[in-house]
Amino acid sequence: MTTKKNAERPPTPVTTPWGAAHVVEELRLPQQAGDRRFASLVQLLETPKGERLVRFAYATNGTARRGPVTLRARDLDRLRAALEERPQLQEALGL
Repeated sequence: MTTKKNAERPPTPVTTPWGAAHVVEELRLPQQAGDRRFASLVQLLETPKGERLVRFAYATNGTARRGPVTLRARDLDRLRAALEERPQLQEALGL
């Protein structure tokens, strides 16, 4: 599991259906299915007006992709544990 801290990098800009936003916090869960390696992402985004959004995505080769995100039960356990290090995401998810 990896996490992103904005104090270390400038905010990453992203595009959403509601317009521009930037990544406040990001949690990556590395996964593997057979030979395929990818990561599920949970991102806390913020728009220029301060609205917060939560985005679930998956990444291949470091690039976020749209589409369904599927987590196994053991991935959910890892997600819960990783959220302990991401209080803003945890709060946004109501956990």
